[in-house]
Amino acid sequence: MAKSKDIHDPENVTAFIQKLEPEFAKLITAIRSVILETNKEIGEQIKWNSPSFFYTGEMKPFDPKEYKRDIIVVHTRKNEALLVFPTGVVIEDTTGLLGAAYSDGRRMVKFISIEEFNSRQQDLKTVIANWISKIDIA
Repeated sequence: MAKSKDIHDPENVTAFIQKLEPEFAKLITAIRSVILETNKEIGEQIKWNSPSFFYTGEMKPFDPKEYKRDIIVVHTRKNEALLVFPTGVVIEDTTGLLGAAYSDGRRMVKFISIEEFNSRQQDLKTVIANWISKIDIA
């Protein structure tokens, strides 16, 4: 059984968000809250210089380069939140939230305002739940 080697580190995520412009920090905080409340087995850390969210539960062994544990990386650039699903190709997106899959398996969605995000919160939860349903649990 593969146990998460990622380290749940909410303090570093909070510190990262506190360095952002206040209005943009509200958007990132809202995204963070929705991701974490979607499933109790989601952890968070700073990875790839961004808030990153991962599955903390037991999984069958896999090559770490497959990033099967990584759910979402929230890139913060120019006051836009780019949510990257490293293994998003496995998601059956019935919401229309995610763009087309990239050749490396990623899928993405961008939010530029809290209002835009608020209107798609449930879609994000649905997408995350679908991703979690695809996990190869040990």
